[in-house]
Amino acid sequence: MTNSMLTVTGLAKSYGPMPALAGVDLDVTRGTLLAVLGPSGCGKTTLLRCVAGFERADEGMVAVAGRTVAGNRLHVPPHRRGVAVVPQEGALFPHLSVADNVGYGLDRAARRSGRVEETLELVGLAAYGARMPHQLSGGQQQRVAIARALAPRPALVLLDEPFSALDARLRAELRADVRQALRADGATGVLVTHDQGEALSMADAVAVMDAGLIVQCGAPAAVYRDPATPWIARFVGEAVLLPATVDADVATTPLGRLPLRGSAACGAATVLVRPEQIRLTPSGGAPATVVRQDFHGHDALTTVRLDDGTVLTARMLDEDNGLTAGTRVAITVRGQVRAYAE
Repeated sequence: MTNSMLTVTGLAKSYGPMPALAGVDLDVTRGTLLAVLGPSGCGKTTLLRCVAGFERADEGMVAVAGRTVAGNRLHVPPHRRGVAVVPQEGALFPHLSVADNVGYGLDRAARRSGRVEETLELVGLAAYGARMPHQLSGGQQQRVAIARALAPRPALVLLDEPFSALDARLRAELRADVRQALRADGATGVLVTHDQGEALSMADAVAVMDAGLIVQCGAPAAVYRDPATPWIARFVGEAVLLPATVDADVATTPLGRLPLRGSAACGAATVLVRPEQIRLTPSGGAPATVVRQDFHGHDALTTVRLDDGTVLTARMLDEDNGLTAGTRVAITVRGQVRAYAE
């Protein structure tokens, strides 16, 4: 048995003259959650729809659990792919109870087996089976949608930005609970999102998408710490990009000589420094002036200007807050940096 639950090869799809997918290759391991992360218009929703069978791809192949469901003129209809989709809004049947919504796609034997109750317990709604959708909060409705998707034990669960309509606190809570439910059920999932924090915190792997292509795929920590291009560095988290000259394993930058992570060609380059690597001290580093500080509770983003005019941002913990505009500081960098050849 192959260890891949989803394999996508050379998938292409255009709408008129506009290509939405330009040859996507993707592999999702059984029992894992992959986040497809990208800006609006990059093709991530089209990718999900082609995998689900809602759209016919122009070229390429899709295989689910080792079975080809699209490619070479084959197009298996959505209901025969063993794929469940959780939309942005739960789309529950308003005239059915929570239990009946969850059991809608199950045969009589499965409903009698207790699968409905089992999946409701997985999503933390064990006591809500008799309620109607209008009696639930938005977050609870999304939990029911997840339970409905999991109930028939699909080969693959596709989540199309399922938390986008929720407030920040509820999003964070529901992300953790949904991830736990997927793991507890042994499900394989693909989460489509434009939210970097959501992708990095929930997924086992992150595929970054741009202009109809997967431009990088790997573990969340690897994509964040070692982005393949400056564009990915800016998109996945906040990035400080500085001009540099690379010599062996050291980059000379406006912040001084910084050690490199990995190898880089000697010569002109751009260096990536994450804001949390930057330290502001009274002395002992590159001189700078505080421009402003944006307080976020648990931390603060402090904008500083070097004496040569370079502007950058440092992330500081709460206990380090309190710097006011005009304060003179010195900048040092913790850890290694990533260089991109010019």
